[in-house]
Amino acid sequence: MRFLDLIVKKREALSHTAEEIRFIARSAADGTAPDYQLASWLMAVALNGMDTAETVAMTREMAASGSRLRLKGLRSPKIDKHSTGGVGDGVSIALAPLAAAAGLVVPMMSGRGLGHTGGTLDKLEAIPGFKVGLPERRIKRQLEAIGVCMFAATKDLAPADRKLYRLRDATGTVESLPLIVSSILSKKLAEDLDALVLDVKTGSGAFFTEYARAEVGAQALVATARGLGLKAAAIITSMDQPLGRFVGNALEVRQAVEVLQGETTAPDYLECLLVLGGWMLKLGGAVRTADEGRERCEGLIRSGAAFRRFKEMVRFQGGDPKVADDFGTLPKASSSLPVRAPRSGFVRGLSARTVGHAALLLGAGRARMEDDLDYGAGIRMEKKTGDRVRKGDVVATLYGSSASGLREAAKKYLEALELGARPAKVQTVVRKILCPAA
Repeated sequence: MRFLDLIVKKREALSHTAEEIRFIARSAADGTAPDYQLASWLMAVALNGMDTAETVAMTREMAASGSRLRLKGLRSPKIDKHSTGGVGDGVSIALAPLAAAAGLVVPMMSGRGLGHTGGTLDKLEAIPGFKVGLPERRIKRQLEAIGVCMFAATKDLAPADRKLYRLRDATGTVESLPLIVSSILSKKLAEDLDALVLDVKTGSGAFFTEYARAEVGAQALVATARGLGLKAAAIITSMDQPLGRFVGNALEVRQAVEVLQGETTAPDYLECLLVLGGWMLKLGGAVRTADEGRERCEGLIRSGAAFRRFKEMVRFQGGDPKVADDFGTLPKASSSLPVRAPRSGFVRGLSARTVGHAALLLGAGRARMEDDLDYGAGIRMEKKTGDRVRKGDVVATLYGSSASGLREAAKKYLEALELGARPAKVQTVVRKILCPAA
């Protein structure tokens, strides 16, 4: 079999066989196909697509191209959640211990942030001492003990995806839906899961800025997951404005802890958490319906069980569990700056993408993967869409360590803020739920 023949075949919009897909994935993983041929094939896929059978095969073969977690000895159902990314989306930090407190096993493999979106691993590493780079034996031991572990992917996991992901970024093929789906699900399949809940974001701060494309993406993810024998549900959620009240690594840890302690001042964050948690419990077999799962999650927050599980997770992974009781132990930026409303009116919009760029200027995110983070930097949003403001009211407080960064971020934040004479209709955070035959 020659790689050149497979490039030509996909260029002609023909479908690959399972054997051809296996050859492509292995050639990417072991380096036998040069980058220029892989790049040509990626462009052919971006232009002509892959059908569901091809996408299922590609996902399976990329997962099989390296090592996999071996978790079959665990008795409870194994379930994870994946978000397509957004601004202020620190839900995983609260969701993983919440689902574990309900009796599920949650091996949550996460990533780092780049550009305007944040990364769960960066947020966790804002906790002093917290370790995310764990060997498989330690992950399994922790899952056996407390049912939850949040960790980074190892270099041996789905190496075909790692190579193709890097080339996609350099060849303008990032937005190809079959490549997106196979990339996301190959890493999840390598976790040896029983079920997966997908949080598919849509709006100004999301990868899928348009709702129609988000729905197509969600359908493709669910269909491919089921083709792999993995139970899945996709929850399409709004990312037109940032989720919750905080943007920034340590600040989003604080928000997750406050919610697990019963705080309700971030209703959109809480709604997202409870809906995702309800579906995790339903797919994991802990309850009959997602609504029952939601009620169970609410009870686990009220009882303090989810909060205690979070503290256990922090302790097991080398972090200081005092962060759950004393936010003063979290990193803090050296300076702050209030952003004031330039005029009176109602907040009619708060662009999540632009707020994410403001956080980037503060040092809370990365423009390049090698950039350092200021874990204490970020934004506290005092007013969000639908709120009334008067001229001079503080609409946000910025935290950073650079005076120039604070000034530039304040200008950027005001670009995100849309004020009007009349209140806007606030979009519900959950737009649609896709779970065929659930």
